[in-house]
Amino acid sequence: MFEFAWPWLWLLAPLPLLVRLYAPATSTPQSNALNVPFIEQMERAVGAESTRVGTPHISGFILALIIWLLFLGAAAKPQWLGEPVPQQLEGRDLVLAVDLSESMFEKDFQLQGRLINRLDATRIVAGDFIERRQGDRVGLILFGEQAYVQAPLTHDRKTVKALLNEAEVGLAGKSTAIGDAIGLAVKRFNTMKSKQRILILLTDGANTAGVLTPKEAAELAKSEGLKIYTIGVGREEERGLLDSLFAGRPPAIDEKTLTAIAELTGGQYFRAQDIQQLAEVYELLDELEPVEQDTDFYRPVESLFLWPLLLGIFFSFLLIGFQRRNV
Repeated sequence: MFEFAWPWLWLLAPLPLLVRLYAPATSTPQSNALNVPFIEQMERAVGAESTRVGTPHISGFILALIIWLLFLGAAAKPQWLGEPVPQQLEGRDLVLAVDLSESMFEKDFQLQGRLINRLDATRIVAGDFIERRQGDRVGLILFGEQAYVQAPLTHDRKTVKALLNEAEVGLAGKSTAIGDAIGLAVKRFNTMKSKQRILILLTDGANTAGVLTPKEAAELAKSEGLKIYTIGVGREEERGLLDSLFAGRPPAIDEKTLTAIAELTGGQYFRAQDIQQLAEVYELLDELEPVEQDTDFYRPVESLFLWPLLLGIFFSFLLIGFQRRNV
């Protein structure tokens, strides 16, 4: 859409006409000029053009008026407004903490008739979840025996998803340090001026390593305003006394602790025993923590003042040439 930023300047358009009407040009003194009554007859006799200074032609005035209007139009700032474009509002700061302990290699998820391990299922579902978080800053923490930041909070969701896909089981050790993963998330959020802090912690076991206990870490997260959603993944198996004593068997999911962490921080605990349930969990997270909707718009503005300005300069040179020709 075309418009003028300062349309009120067009009120000055009649100014040259008013000046011409109420302040006419003064006549040129001719007291020192030699008046020859028959000069026109002499000029016709010799075939010469008239050298008298006459009244400026009306076309010169019209040209000057056009120049005035062009310069006035440039001063009024003509511009073209583009179509409204949604302006991305500030979203949430959301961190995914993914368990890479040895038990995540357990193949108990089915995808298209074949078994896949828990980490592969997490990659598929969490990757889609990351892509949907448009407007949010997303980070990634990987943890096993230790916790470390794989991706800082960023709007580059494609990179976060790629880093999640590159994660491998056992990369951070065989054990599970849930408390340290939460503590690291709290530390990272403290360096950011975040209004909405969300941590989604996914694990398939119990806390078996680390400096902080899950309860201590949850208390710290609560004090810093960090909301935690916990997800327990994997099928529950029958475990007897020998299983609990056998050190090589991965520990069962500590649902009691994961539930306590979520409730203490204002989040929620979910259980996913297959890939469909895991996908439903992330869809529910989208509902609980919806992406900020675009409510503000801006219109790109293209300035057009240069065109009338250049035309005005061009016609100014034409006017100068016209006046010189009539001298």
